[in-house]
Amino acid sequence: MNSEFTDDLDAIRRLAREVATAKIAPYASDVDASSRFPTEGFRALVDAELHATVIPTGYGGVGADALTGAVVAEEIARVCATTQQVCAANDLFAWPLLLAGSHEQRSQWLPPIAAGQKLGAFALSEPDAGSDIGSMRTRAIPTRGGWHLRGVKRWITNGGVAACYVVFAALDDAEGTKISAFIVDAEDAGLSFGAPERKIGFKGSPTTEVYLDDVFVPAERLVGALGEGMRIALATLDHTRIGIAAQAVGIAQGALDVATDYLGTRRQFGRALAEFQGLQFMLADMAVAVRAARLLTHAAATEAQANSPTMGFAGATAKLFATDTAMKVTTDAVQLLGGAGCVADFPVERMMRDAKITQIYEGTNQIQRIVISRHLLSHRRNAD
Repeated sequence: MNSEFTDDLDAIRRLAREVATAKIAPYASDVDASSRFPTEGFRALVDAELHATVIPTGYGGVGADALTGAVVAEEIARVCATTQQVCAANDLFAWPLLLAGSHEQRSQWLPPIAAGQKLGAFALSEPDAGSDIGSMRTRAIPTRGGWHLRGVKRWITNGGVAACYVVFAALDDAEGTKISAFIVDAEDAGLSFGAPERKIGFKGSPTTEVYLDDVFVPAERLVGALGEGMRIALATLDHTRIGIAAQAVGIAQGALDVATDYLGTRRQFGRALAEFQGLQFMLADMAVAVRAARLLTHAAATEAQANSPTMGFAGATAKLFATDTAMKVTTDAVQLLGGAGCVADFPVERMMRDAKITQIYEGTNQIQRIVISRHLLSHRRNAD
């Protein structure tokens, strides 16, 4: 990277860290304990224009590249993954429009999100269609001027608080089932929401079921063409998984920071814990894993920015390694703090709970391994 780009990236990292440390971290524990929306942190990110970095300048956003977005996500998640996840759902809403939406759709739906006036959401998963998207039961029934959507979506981030949703539904016709993407307004008749899920982590990030009871969607709210929904969904996840990898790196870095500080101040047997070689080795292993995860994430972001044909493989690799790293590093951080690591006086127990979810959403890590292995095997067959 050239020095000018590196300087710009460092400046953005410093800005994101300052906002996170001063205006998000003080509320992180209460957001988690109260399972409440991270209002203070989200407003701080809006003020700093760090809440929806993927939206281009032409639609009111900052138009950050993938690497910049990853750096911002890491710095926010380092202190409060919940706050970062609320913003990540904005990206999930925006990417289908950026990949396949019309200029009119982007002009209508993206500026309010870029201005911090509204939140977006992405409704793909269902009670019986999580990893298996092809088993989707939500249906789009053609009607005059558009479609009626019927079905249930589950695990929807920002559910109930988002003003707009990209909803995926299947159409049945003579050629078979076609999954398509539609924009649904929170004010549309027939749209309702379940109670917020009681999750192990990310407690302040609203997650609900979304109920579609004959929700009418006009024809102009179809994203892309009929039958392109699967492609749009998978292409979106190719981009957003990099953000989850960055989120996981941030969680892991936050836990490493807390553990390092604790070992430097806590004394046992007349010595600082930091003087015990066994604990030094644990810290070293944690630091190596975090650095490797960060480099994989940055490499994947660079490939995404270049629209590389291997970006899906790179994103899956980064998401898999970074989220497994977050789980391991946060668990080790709890171990290093001992009893103190198991109580809410220190944030590592929250970070460990948050880390677990990163291994599951936007494609479980078992799915990532399938993506990676299929890429390798397909390239081998092509070579033959």
